[in-house]
Amino acid sequence: MAEWWRGAIVYQIYPRSYQDATGNGIGDLPGITSRLDHIAGLGADAIWLSPIFTSPMKDMGYDVSDYTDIDPLFGSLADFDALIDRAHELGLKVIIDQVISHTSDKHEWFAESRADRTNAKADWYVWADPNPDGTPPNNWPSVFGGPAWEWEPRRRQYYLHNFLIEQPDLNMHTPAVQDALLDTMRFWLERGVDGFRLDTVNYYFHDQQLRDNPPNPDGHQEMATDTYGMQQHIYSKNRPENIAFLKRLRALTDEFDARMMVGEVGDGGQTAIDIMADYTRGTDRLHMCYSFEMLGPTFTAAHFRRTIEGFQKGAPDGWPSWSFSNHDVPRHVTRWAKHALDHDALARQMAALLFSFEGTIGIYQGEELGLPQAELEYSELTDPPGLRFWPENKGRDGCRTPMVWDAEAANGGFSTVKPWLPVKEPHQSRAVSAQEAQNDSVLHGYRQFIAWRKANPALASGKTRFIDLPEPILAFTREANGQTLTCIFNLSPKPQRLEVGAAELVGPSTAKLDGSSLSLPANGHAWLTGAPDLTLKP
Repeated sequence: MAEWWRGAIVYQIYPRSYQDATGNGIGDLPGITSRLDHIAGLGADAIWLSPIFTSPMKDMGYDVSDYTDIDPLFGSLADFDALIDRAHELGLKVIIDQVISHTSDKHEWFAESRADRTNAKADWYVWADPNPDGTPPNNWPSVFGGPAWEWEPRRRQYYLHNFLIEQPDLNMHTPAVQDALLDTMRFWLERGVDGFRLDTVNYYFHDQQLRDNPPNPDGHQEMATDTYGMQQHIYSKNRPENIAFLKRLRALTDEFDARMMVGEVGDGGQTAIDIMADYTRGTDRLHMCYSFEMLGPTFTAAHFRRTIEGFQKGAPDGWPSWSFSNHDVPRHVTRWAKHALDHDALARQMAALLFSFEGTIGIYQGEELGLPQAELEYSELTDPPGLRFWPENKGRDGCRTPMVWDAEAANGGFSTVKPWLPVKEPHQSRAVSAQEAQNDSVLHGYRQFIAWRKANPALASGKTRFIDLPEPILAFTREANGQTLTCIFNLSPKPQRLEVGAAELVGPSTAKLDGSSLSLPANGHAWLTGAPDLTLKP
């Protein structure tokens, strides 16, 4: 099916932490291949692999030094081919991370570019002269703290790095750079990948005049890293020139059957929703986008509704992707814990909610086990923001710890030796083996909710209409192929009652229906047939 990605369930794998098959404490491609049955058994349609390319690992693979080879930590191209083959046997599509806004400073392109101002790749990266007093050319900051400029004495210029110093930004205004990147992506399409997750897709272009960013009137901070959130980043990212390049990317994938792209929009608020809409409208840009709007601390019915309706309004012909957790943010059962009395009830409710959303759904490894954010000591950290800004920012290691398979095995069955990040007891006790034995486990809940979504066209592909109800109730209808379902969620630790008129309770609901009175427990959820009138009872 050409548009298999519409409404699909995409399971994100963090390769370092999924399964160690070689006994070095780091996950690898053979390990992932050996565990694909687990993902297929959940009912997922695709896997997304975080970067597996050759890298010095300053940012755990998001600093690529060779776009067309596998890092030896993870295996070989032959191992990748075997993974593709097994995934396809199981009916799973394979999506790989493409980090093309920047490279590693160890990439051969950068080695040549930094040598002098006259070489063949002199303009492949973003270079700028210093101000007369030697300071950087403008006020742009790095997401990871400090200025986004680093001095290169060989060229007597600064180079731009929106992230780590070791991640110089490519100059997308240079046509040869675009051509080279498209060639590397063609390499993987020809190898059989089914799609790309485009890292930091709104960072590709910069303002060629290098104008200063203006202050952000909200003045909030992103990722608790320094002062990044105190600017409106209208010149260092989100540039209009990006659209033409996205069209080139789309033209490339359209040369192949049934391929897709999903872009990560590294922004928040209305800006993120607007960018998602702009990047996905029509049929010549990205297939879909996701932002961090549902990956933050806000947990209200109004927020979920505003985010989805904002996308609907901005891109009525576009397609969104929604998720609650990934490798960059604290796990959602920890992030939203204060809104629940029971950890597992929250984990199951969030699965029920996520799989009721219109769009493509992303789940992050371990989410199906209800894994909380791991609490690590400073001595256990590897992530640059955590190492630099501890304890205000503990970094991203807490959501990247190894997957737990066997509650009785050392390291949760992830590795026979000490893993690169520790397995903490709260995770060990939630291993797959333990949850398989519990009929009411979060794991069984995920399988049940995914099966429920796929069995009902209204949930799989239906249009969404929200129902006006006060907090803490989120309610909406989904309708497709003559089927209408009303989805109701109590986003609070207190029971709630609604008057629903004539309706039938269906599916894996946790509510009780007594006549026309619907009782929702703490963090309860319900699906009703049709579109009854709803009233929240005091």
